[in-house]
Amino acid sequence: METPTISAFISTNDVVSQDVRRSVIYHPSVWGDYFLAYTSDLTEISVAEQQEHERQKEEIRKNFLQQTQDDSTLKLELIDSIQRLGVGYHFEKEIHNSLQYIYEYYGTKNNDDLRVVALRFRLLRQHGFHVPCDVFSKFVDDEGNIKDSIINDVEGMLNLYEASNFGVKGEEILDKALEFCSSRLESLIQGMDNSLSRRVKDALKIPISKTLTRLGARKFIYVYKEDESHNEMILNFAKLDFNIVQKIHQKELSHLTRWWKELDFANKLSFARDRLVECYFWIVGVYFEPSYGIARKLLTKVIYLASYLDDIYDVYGTLDELTLFTSIIERWDINAMDQLPPYMRIYYKALFDVYVEMEDEMGKIGKSYAIEFAKEQMKMLAGAYFVEAKWSFSKYKPTMEEYMKVALVSSGYMMMTINALTVIEASITNEEFDWVFSEPPMLRASLIITRLMDDLAGYGFEEKHSAVHYYMNQKGVSEAEAFTDLRKQVKNAWKDLNKEWLEPRSASNPILTCVVNFTRVIVVLYMDEDTYGNSKTHTKHLIHSLLVEPVAI
Repeated sequence: METPTISAFISTNDVVSQDVRRSVIYHPSVWGDYFLAYTSDLTEISVAEQQEHERQKEEIRKNFLQQTQDDSTLKLELIDSIQRLGVGYHFEKEIHNSLQYIYEYYGTKNNDDLRVVALRFRLLRQHGFHVPCDVFSKFVDDEGNIKDSIINDVEGMLNLYEASNFGVKGEEILDKALEFCSSRLESLIQGMDNSLSRRVKDALKIPISKTLTRLGARKFIYVYKEDESHNEMILNFAKLDFNIVQKIHQKELSHLTRWWKELDFANKLSFARDRLVECYFWIVGVYFEPSYGIARKLLTKVIYLASYLDDIYDVYGTLDELTLFTSIIERWDINAMDQLPPYMRIYYKALFDVYVEMEDEMGKIGKSYAIEFAKEQMKMLAGAYFVEAKWSFSKYKPTMEEYMKVALVSSGYMMMTINALTVIEASITNEEFDWVFSEPPMLRASLIITRLMDDLAGYGFEEKHSAVHYYMNQKGVSEAEAFTDLRKQVKNAWKDLNKEWLEPRSASNPILTCVVNFTRVIVVLYMDEDTYGNSKTHTKHLIHSLLVEPVAI
């Protein structure tokens, strides 16, 4: 398999060597060794809990299958509730079979209830079924505007808003619906009761299409409880499942914290962001299910080290040091480590050790072949960081085309996607890795979203230049115009991502799900500001809700 190499980046824009060490002050770890307290005793899942969990799961499965009218509103609501409560992964086969039936039956089904039509449309698109958007034509007038008869139907508009977030390019009816519902729901919030207004505010901030499963489940458990028509059996199961999975995550994080303490990067590499728990939270957003335990452990270590790599290039290293460092990473030679300055030596040894561990773990399941792909992407990431460091030292201002070519790699999301696919148990073929390396439309859309959202959030807070600066410089536009245009690019990229999710798909479900979930994480961490770099407030609260505080049973 032929893939790009790091040397493609190294030769760009020669600059004069400068012995300059930059400096940025980041706050220390918010969590420290907090999760060491989660010993085996605290995270143990009792036999009674396991048995009760299994009993409830089978009861729900039985109940689900007894709902024979698959296209009934009740079945749609049941599927929606199970998924939004975060327990859909237990019933994937049953949900898929029901939605397959609904999709095939869809063309002959007529319904004048906007809420039901929008709910059905969203559920089908969420699962990749290509439902035409003209199912909403009955709710618009001849000019394509929402009819007056539904402008006060809050539940209908809320469901239409959620459905329209699954739109693709060219679906004008969904574009107008999204714009109208967003504006109309915002104007009606003041007159809503507390429960409804909270639901609307949450949806307008992050719609279901961009919501992380665990964060969405935590919120929806309480929303669902307030619904008088809720299914008590499903609610209880969701609470139990949430807490059991949380214990699994706490145990994993305790293990990772011990690794973190042994590294002692907080003291040895104090110039960088020390964000182990935030990195684990990131990976929980990609795959939270218990079966992904080994993958979470390995990928958390990879992303933690990638974060430090970013700061070595972006914050601390001199150009001479970075030149040597990049060439040694390209060779992936542990014997060359002694040539490095002490701080880089410490880092490089840790990086090398993690990939040795990865090779050992994947060798147990016959997947060690994939490690070379993972290493290659880490090399590519270092190369992209090196180009950006040289731009910074030389005060060079690239064109947007130059910048995006490098920045889509330096976002780290190509590296993380390849590494994530490397460490899951699912077999990923060489052809599938080739597909990812070819930067297909879905992955490119994800890279654009993640890169630009990161740059938009960091603008004004970070010293280094990024997309906003280069766009203003090249286009000769104002800051406000640059923000508007770049946000439009993000919006269009979401439509591209939505399109690639629909059948017929270009890759297997594990690959596509990984790409989509990585993209969703960036929405949480970089919506308004960089809450990864500054994780003392918003991110701390989110982590506490997912990894510390259990749901009250």
